[in-house]
Amino acid sequence: MSNMTIALAQLNTRLGDVPANLEKHLSWIDKAATDGADLIVFPELSLTGYILQDLSSQVACKPRADDPVFAPLIKASQHVDIVVGFVEEDVRSRFFISAAYLSKGEVLHVHRKVYLPTYGLFDEGRFFALGDSVRAFDTRFGRMGILICEDFWHTSPPYLLWLDGADIFLLLSSSPGRGLTHDPQLESSHWVEHINQAYASMFTSFVVHTNRVGFEDGLHFWGGASVYDPAGKLIERAPYFDENMMQVKLDLNELHRVRARLPLLRDERTGLMQRELSRILTDENRNSGR
Repeated sequence: MSNMTIALAQLNTRLGDVPANLEKHLSWIDKAATDGADLIVFPELSLTGYILQDLSSQVACKPRADDPVFAPLIKASQHVDIVVGFVEEDVRSRFFISAAYLSKGEVLHVHRKVYLPTYGLFDEGRFFALGDSVRAFDTRFGRMGILICEDFWHTSPPYLLWLDGADIFLLLSSSPGRGLTHDPQLESSHWVEHINQAYASMFTSFVVHTNRVGFEDGLHFWGGASVYDPAGKLIERAPYFDENMMQVKLDLNELHRVRARLPLLRDERTGLMQRELSRILTDENRNSGR
């Protein structure tokens, strides 16, 4: 497949109200399918809201066909692929900030957030468990990878996805606005977009970012969903601060064109990386007793 159309669902989620959020998801999924989208991507924790704290266990669900929240989503994925953000409960009642990729009535992949910000206004580490894997996965459109907010602000997760074969990075966030400047843009959104563009260029891959909007417990989420091509060029950006579902067509042949003239992936020295990481970790362990 040389082209695909992605719908970026930049929505305002109701904190803790999973039934209302699910209803909105299903409505937007139906519209995306009707409009010809191949994939719809929702933000981080789109089914639950962000500042959950002690609500986390009450809104948790499991990405299975027998789960009452996921059952209608899995059914809807017969018509359009879906990426949705939720609180996941595992078999031992640990809770994760997760995202699931649904396609043709199946759960293709679940990513658990590996970096939980617990600083400044963020408090995720108090309520959620750490994910412990970063893996790409195959779809009918090619190989993809999912990362959630803070995962993408560290170099290692996108680098691992790149080496694991991901050509499309799906980034879900609930990024609040911070830092007013003289520019007509929040400092936080400016920084995030620079990172997205840099990784698209560095890894010669598509970066698809969906961020939520709205107010929640004093935080204001800025939206600004965006897509960058493998050369780091902005394809399209959604409006800031307003609910929006933006459709973007990806020319997947751009991967070939960019990598033919910029063979960063071909020349990456993974063996060197492995040796030097082993040396660094060995040195850290050796020096930890000093």
